[in-house]
Amino acid sequence: MSIATTMIIRLEIRKSVATFGDVASRLAAVGGDIVAIDVIRAGKDVTTRDITVNVQDAANEEIITVLTDMPGIKVINISDRTFLAHIGGKIEITPKMPIKNREDLSLVYTPGVARVCMAIAEDPGRAYSLTMKRNTVAVVTDGTAVLGLGDIGPEAAMPVMEGKAMLFKQLADIDAFPLCLDTKDPEEIIRVVKAVTAGFGGINLEDISSPRCFEIERRLSAELDIPVFHDDQHGTAVVALAGLLNALKVVGKRVEDCRIVVVGIGAAGVSICRLLLAAGARKLYAVDRAGILHKGQTYDNAEWSWLAEATNPEGLTGGLTEAMQGADVFIGVSSGGILSVDHLKSMAEDNIVFAMANPIPEIEPELAESYARVVATGRSDYPNQINNVLCFPGIFRGALDCRAKVVNLEMKLAAAQAIASVVHPDELNEQYIIPSIFNEKVVEGVREAVIRAAIATGMARRLPPDISE
Repeated sequence: MSIATTMIIRLEIRKSVATFGDVASRLAAVGGDIVAIDVIRAGKDVTTRDITVNVQDAANEEIITVLTDMPGIKVINISDRTFLAHIGGKIEITPKMPIKNREDLSLVYTPGVARVCMAIAEDPGRAYSLTMKRNTVAVVTDGTAVLGLGDIGPEAAMPVMEGKAMLFKQLADIDAFPLCLDTKDPEEIIRVVKAVTAGFGGINLEDISSPRCFEIERRLSAELDIPVFHDDQHGTAVVALAGLLNALKVVGKRVEDCRIVVVGIGAAGVSICRLLLAAGARKLYAVDRAGILHKGQTYDNAEWSWLAEATNPEGLTGGLTEAMQGADVFIGVSSGGILSVDHLKSMAEDNIVFAMANPIPEIEPELAESYARVVATGRSDYPNQINNVLCFPGIFRGALDCRAKVVNLEMKLAAAQAIASVVHPDELNEQYIIPSIFNEKVVEGVREAVIRAAIATGMARRLPPDISE
């Protein structure tokens, strides 16, 4: 499954052999929807046209095959709107003031800059006021767990990191820069990140595979004095908890009373479990390929060992089928198609299903809607999208503004509650439990909640002027 896109196809049509009507009918047969036609050149024997075609699957190679196989048709060029948006990259660095003359040059560079350098040398803390550090985040990856694509390497990860930087800027006015590292060695990743932090006020770890990501984040958080946040873990967890808080209001249940099953105990799954426990969950069951995590079982993964002790209070064994019996909530961050209608039928009344695997959910939402009271996914083409973008801009905006040392558990819980609160009680319903990423109240609310939580836990080193103690 892929996303819809628009293709612009330039064709030469030899009139004696084929007509535009032939082209249109062939495209329609393979799912292409022609939305625009431009005649580039009209000759006696050959016509050149640009055809703009909407396709539901961006990877639809059938369209190209059909056209290239048609007699009298020559495909000159194919432009994909998605690829066009990425030409030359999606971000750039621009100065905040122009350099128009020698005086300007002397202010921003030599000789004037020397005074600023010495001021920072005497007091390194002034880097926050005299450089870009206070508003700049490094988006760090090794390219080992990119979206649903897996280990595709640092170069191939760059378009995702550029997109993340765009979202930081547009939603929270934070300058973010991609650092795609050509190493998979956790020690080297830690060393490199520590070495570059002079220019950054925060570190956003992204798309680093599990279980390495846990140790990398833990070490960096302990050894640096700026916030380190692995979005794949905690961003997903914060937004999932926000959605769940509102879904529970819809069905009239409390998190403390619910039987909650989390499937897919990787980076996101571990963080979801930890945050649910902090939010008061008592009957939590973590399920992966090894089955339901339980006490007494030995696991190579230290996070699994911790969860085995902290969850599954009755020592239940088995797999997904056993875990789903009587469950109030299913949260999936695993793989597509693992959840069946029979699983949903075995759940409690007024159940909640968060099928967040991408691009194919654990169960198709259309199927789940008949058996679940509330359904959420990780996809933008269904209601109730659980999207990290609701979380990380506001969390970093708040952390940077109060110069937090870390992003701690209390700050994550506060962020989840802030996101949930954006949905007004009068608006709350089965189809609307989570706000849109374009709702301006989200970043504003998360920022303030994170700052207040940082102050309350002693993690803030600065009180922003608009926040009262």
